[in-house]
Amino acid sequence: MRMALALFFGFLTLLPTVASFAQSSGSGLPLPRFVSLRAGEVNLRTGPGIQYPVDWVYRKSGLPLQVIAEYKTWRKVSDWLGSQGWVHQTMLSSKRNFIVTGRTRTLLSRKQHDSRAIAKLQASVTGKIISCPVGSEFCHVEVEGFEGWLARGDFWGVLKGESIE
Repeated sequence: MRMALALFFGFLTLLPTVASFAQSSGSGLPLPRFVSLRAGEVNLRTGPGIQYPVDWVYRKSGLPLQVIAEYKTWRKVSDWLGSQGWVHQTMLSSKRNFIVTGRTRTLLSRKQHDSRAIAKLQASVTGKIISCPVGSEFCHVEVEGFEGWLARGDFWGVLKGESIE
C-alpha cells in the first residue's frame, strides 16, 4: 500500500494514499452504485477518516450520491455535479432518489413523451425513484406527493441501462 506523509497536531504521520483506498472494499456491494443522504447535514471529507478535513457540507437529506469506492466504513462518493469526497457509511441510505438536472422537466402521467403533464420539476428538485423498468426510457418517480414518469435523461440517480423494481 502506498503511503503519504501528513502533518497532524504537530506529528508526522504515514497515511495510505487515496489511490490505495479505492482498492480496498468495505461492503462487498457492487461499484458504482447509488445511495442517498440519511441526514440533513453530512460532511464530505478529503479522505476516509475524521482526521481528514471537511471539504464540503451537504445540507439536504435524501440527496442522491454515487458510491465509487470504499475503504472500511467510508464511502468515496460523487454528486451530480462531479464533486467527490469521502462520507461515513452511517450517513448514507440505500433509498433510491434522484435529482432533476438541466432545465425544468415535465413529470408525465404515462411513460410516453406525448402523455399528460402532471407537474413541472425545476432543476435540483429531488424525489424518490419507484421503478425503472428494463429497457424503458422512463422511470416511475414520486416528488412531493406527485407520482408519474420522468425520462431517464432528465435526472441523475440511475446507472445507464439499470433496472429498478
